[in-house]
Amino acid sequence: MAKRIPQPTQPPRERAFLVGVEIYQQKHNLSLEDSLTELALLSDTAGLEVVGQLTQKLIHPHVETYIGPGKVKELKALAEETLSQVIIFDDELSPRHQRELEKALGPNIRVLDRTALILDIFAQHAHTAEGMLQVELAQYEYFLPRLTGQWTHLARQAGGGGGRTGSTGGVGLRGPGETQLEVDRRAIRARIAHLKRELEKVRAHRMRYRAQRKRSRIPTVALVGYTNAGKSTLLNRLAKADVYAANQLFATLDPTTRRIELPGGYQALLTDTVGFIQKLPTTLVAAFHATLEEIAEADLLLHVVDISHHNALNQYKSVQETLNEIGAGHIPTVTALNKIDRLSRPEVARETVRNFPKAIAVSARTGVGQAELLDLIKQELYERYTPVLVRLPYQQGALISLFHEVGQVERIEHERGGVLMQGRIPGRLAAQFSPWLVTENRAELEREEEV
Repeated sequence: MAKRIPQPTQPPRERAFLVGVEIYQQKHNLSLEDSLTELALLSDTAGLEVVGQLTQKLIHPHVETYIGPGKVKELKALAEETLSQVIIFDDELSPRHQRELEKALGPNIRVLDRTALILDIFAQHAHTAEGMLQVELAQYEYFLPRLTGQWTHLARQAGGGGGRTGSTGGVGLRGPGETQLEVDRRAIRARIAHLKRELEKVRAHRMRYRAQRKRSRIPTVALVGYTNAGKSTLLNRLAKADVYAANQLFATLDPTTRRIELPGGYQALLTDTVGFIQKLPTTLVAAFHATLEEIAEADLLLHVVDISHHNALNQYKSVQETLNEIGAGHIPTVTALNKIDRLSRPEVARETVRNFPKAIAVSARTGVGQAELLDLIKQELYERYTPVLVRLPYQQGALISLFHEVGQVERIEHERGGVLMQGRIPGRLAAQFSPWLVTENRAELEREEEV
């Protein structure tokens, strides 16, 4: 009789309880219910088991505990009843809120917020040296103001869902005491300074790489969109690539670039970037500055929207707001309404197209709409011309030559500090000329473009 080989068992997942607060007159693109649903998905991605949730409406956050004292008592009772080990707030907590909540809830319950949870997921999904540097920087900048004498608190929280990231391992968290606290703060500040220097080297390398790409005259298209919209799957479809794609939030963190073939023998470089999300932590935006520059320097944005999601329009708005924040709102954009294969009536997506600018209904999984999307990308990159009025310094001789070479010059004036040029340039080059746009004429040029 054959012996049964014992199978390895998965360790039990930590139990998490969610807390959402709706602040009076504080507007978000997602409702409180939808935001908590998203937080539950984030928790699952981090390896946590969600066992319940609590909500409260407030005029403003409570000074000490963010939620009211009565709700804190209710939360403690619910956490004990559900055997919760982690409490996760949907908003970013101040260091004081976190300290007071942990004091009120007891030593056996950790308190996290949305930012700490996202940091943990990013740490799990960062595989390149650059990605790991960016995540580590974001973690240290988040934890620095939260340092207390409770070193075990910091060590536990570094991993969000079980101490996986280990970002505090090299700091020397040995014990309580004001002197030790200052020693460790200095050590963390020194580490932050080192990480910023390393990331500056990465940024310089990216700038050289982008300059090389521009010299090759192959335009760059940046894939942007809400997390889990299907960007990586679409990249694989368009570029015939094998980039990792999974049905989970933030499956892709490190940017990936592939060459795609466009109709008529044209080419473009397609770059997959990190997915956006509502309430994207400011520490992440700062830490991922070098990566986000890939978006801001692109010739065209391909905004992927999960049209099967009931909050598709609000997710679209959240991404557009983030693009404006990082200085990429001016870049020409094509919209891919993805996942129409999930709709019971795919014609609904085609009817919805009119609600989005320059949109094509597609399925990255089946390939529906691929030809139309590639044709629209080609039109935007190689056939659409944008009216511009720019004042180019003489040091920007390459751009002056580029305007003459591929643009339509309608007016040119040589001034003391540079050249004033007016005309039309291919849409894919608009981002390169944007720093020197004569802003007082921008509204007039936009009207001209509409005509």
